[in-house]
Amino acid sequence: MVLFRITPISLIKEGFVNRSDLHLCPERQQMNISLSGKYALICGSTQGIGLAIAKEFSSAGATCVLIARNKEGLEKAVSQLSIAHLQKHQYLVADFTKPSEVKQAIEGFIKNNTIHILVNNTGGPKPGMIADEDEQKFLDTFQQHVICNQVLAKAVIPGMKEARYGRIINIISTSVRIPIQNLGVSNTIRAAVASWSKTLSNEVAESGITVNSILTGYTATARLQSVIEANAAKRGVSTEVIAKEMIDKIPAKRFGDPAEIAAVAAFLASPAASFVNGVSIPVDGGGTGTI
Repeated sequence: MVLFRITPISLIKEGFVNRSDLHLCPERQQMNISLSGKYALICGSTQGIGLAIAKEFSSAGATCVLIARNKEGLEKAVSQLSIAHLQKHQYLVADFTKPSEVKQAIEGFIKNNTIHILVNNTGGPKPGMIADEDEQKFLDTFQQHVICNQVLAKAVIPGMKEARYGRIINIISTSVRIPIQNLGVSNTIRAAVASWSKTLSNEVAESGITVNSILTGYTATARLQSVIEANAAKRGVSTEVIAKEMIDKIPAKRFGDPAEIAAVAAFLASPAASFVNGVSIPVDGGGTGTI
């Protein structure tokens, strides 16, 4: 005996599906990946992955609000963003080693603005073996990543809820899946961010807010260069030797480009990704040895 017959139409009629959260263009049933009309706060956006994300978002129509500690770098970054959609990009100056500065900057901004997209992206600590690390390094890194993420999320979520649209994207690392040698503190804190992200995703999803993480693999940034140099110095070999060893572990046989991380971030930020929530997505050329 059939007690309850489910069809796509009945699900919508009965309220099991919120049609306003279905982001397909009715004319041709295409994905809606436009960010037009959205404000995106992007951390660590003066260089590398953060800047690549800001460029991608601006090309998709978002108004970008960059936040970092280097005012000169922020001004230069803003000048590189697309204004094809007549956006007026802005920046906030704040040092992520001082969460109180970050809190003051974002609280001042949201008094008159709504942030629809938050990209948490902060540089990692210097490489080192975990057994040799000082306790203070753990505390400092925890503040820069977990605490600052919490400060920003707590500030922007009310506006996201009111708008019925929110995307929180954390740029972390494949070390969440498999710890990377000689990155003891980074491995520890990145895993904490992934857990924070998943926990938050469960709490805010019903308000139209998604929270996801991108696990970056070896990507051609200043951060990767510093890791290569540190490993080369530790082992007494050339940086070319270390770089080749890293590339040999990647099925794609190359380092990633920051623009490739940005492309995934743009999808997660878009209306099309409305049912993608609470996941950690490796973008690593296949380098992570887990399913």
